[in-house]
Amino acid sequence: MRWRGRRQSRNVEDRRGQSFVRSKKGVGGGAMILLVLAGLFFGEDVQKILSLFVGNTGNQATTQRSARPDSSQANDEAKQFVSVVLAETEDTWSAIFASVGQQYQPPKLVLYQDQVQSACGLGSAASGPFYCPGDYQIYIDLSFLSELRRMGAPGDFAFAYVIAHEVGHHIQNLSGTADQVRKMQAKASKAQANALSVRMELQADCYAGIWINRTEKRNAILEAGDIQEGLAAAAAVGDDRIMQQAGMAPRRENFTHGSSEERMQWFQRGMQSGDIQACQTFGQ
Repeated sequence: MRWRGRRQSRNVEDRRGQSFVRSKKGVGGGAMILLVLAGLFFGEDVQKILSLFVGNTGNQATTQRSARPDSSQANDEAKQFVSVVLAETEDTWSAIFASVGQQYQPPKLVLYQDQVQSACGLGSAASGPFYCPGDYQIYIDLSFLSELRRMGAPGDFAFAYVIAHEVGHHIQNLSGTADQVRKMQAKASKAQANALSVRMELQADCYAGIWINRTEKRNAILEAGDIQEGLAAAAAVGDDRIMQQAGMAPRRENFTHGSSEERMQWFQRGMQSGDIQACQTFGQ
């Protein structure tokens, strides 16, 4: 991906190096149940979907203490990359919103290490990147770069896809889709609620594809092999692959993100069309 020397977003907050002090109250029972179920069904790629559909746990009493951020050369470069990708999403989505007479409100992206406090509760690096609708922020531990490589999705553009996907959840939050889905899930069975989650994730994949389509036309960011890297990342976080890696038999009723094939298909659909209307996963 051609990213060096490009504008960096000012909406990146670096909380790496901050430590936590937890009171005796600990984590509330509801939050603990969610984390246990998440780990059971989705392995390490879970916090982003949990945080999309749960509110603040309200039972955690934690404070963050500032410390020196991780300043290693690799992490500094990764931070620059994240800032450039976020800036590209800001420019592209601002143009899309402006085309329909609206003003885009970009999310803030928080870099953290190990654990982070959000409006959706306590996030963990083991859970992967996530978007919290309660504070309009994306949370990423840069160690996820290594996790992507382990999952068979190396390359900088694989990480760009992840960021664009989380921004896709922000678009859903701004548009009201996320709120509508939460209301439907509250009245649905577990299987139905999971199916709605799948549609949310696939739409965010499609939105990530739209970002690539529009950004490439505007700013020519792609290099040879980038599309393949993005598709590999989409496949790597499919429910079927994650369950298989965890030694579990894939069961459709337990999917919350979609299969590897579905995620690649909707990602490609957005890339090929560049049209928001092509991302109507709830009409499929």
